[in-house]
Amino acid sequence: MSWVIKVPSSTSNLGAGFDSVGLALNLYLELTVTTSDEWEFVPTSPSLEGTPTGKDNLIYEITEKVALKYSKLDQLTPCRVEMKSEIPLARGLGSSATAIIAGIELANILLNLDMTEDEKLQFATDIEGHPDNVAPSLLGGCIIGHYDGKVTYTKIPVKGVTFVAVIPSFELKTKDARAVLPDTFSFKESVQASGIANVSVAAICQGDWSTLGEMMKKDYFHQPHRKSLISHYDQLVNYLDEDAYGVFLSGAGPTMIAVVDDKKVFSYLKMWKADFPEFQWLPLQVENSGSSVAPLPTKVYQE
Repeated sequence: MSWVIKVPSSTSNLGAGFDSVGLALNLYLELTVTTSDEWEFVPTSPSLEGTPTGKDNLIYEITEKVALKYSKLDQLTPCRVEMKSEIPLARGLGSSATAIIAGIELANILLNLDMTEDEKLQFATDIEGHPDNVAPSLLGGCIIGHYDGKVTYTKIPVKGVTFVAVIPSFELKTKDARAVLPDTFSFKESVQASGIANVSVAAICQGDWSTLGEMMKKDYFHQPHRKSLISHYDQLVNYLDEDAYGVFLSGAGPTMIAVVDDKKVFSYLKMWKADFPEFQWLPLQVENSGSSVAPLPTKVYQE
């Protein structure tokens, strides 16, 4: 038996929505899964070079965790898994979250678990520690989420804007980006930071991208601290600010994303690429459908 599992990438935080706001984007991790005699993971994309090919692959590790949770590890059928990915690794576009969701989806079909979306999301968030990337990769759209051992979330459809990812050539590991964050905020700082986040969420709900852009500039939680790890941060924010609604650090970075009017984005892109050819510029749309699993038709061979 064979299946195709497709999981969208994500961007998170959107400024002040630290660890709680995420958005699914139309770059994908795609698995072609076929039952086999042993586990094998076959990377077919340049971005996946060096990915573990056996049971030390993250997708298998997540699949195994699900099987153990349901006490069905002995029923886990080995598979050959061909992996194709459009998502650059360690760039703040949720590549690890897609692997987590893919592993859960794989276990769900192999073990006939019939997991609900809420069960999948709870399991993924327990692993990740926050819902901002795993939730949109599973559910699609923009997700406002909270996690305190239990996940609570709201899904918001987004339209009318393009998210232009500006991807540098270097990687930035999440653990390094978290290491520069402050341990505490004063009460006054906390009130300011939460107010900015509250207005940001309201702006997303209303599609008020200009207001969201203003709030992105005021973020207290992570961007002022992480920009020290990204030498071009201020230069790009100042450059893009005139044409984009707003600019934010995608996840832990180093990718930055400009929020741009759908009708104007391609007129800007030509200029931006010419002025900053050292970056990869990707105009991305919101994926509102989330992850999907589809059976592959059985091949019929004729003499």
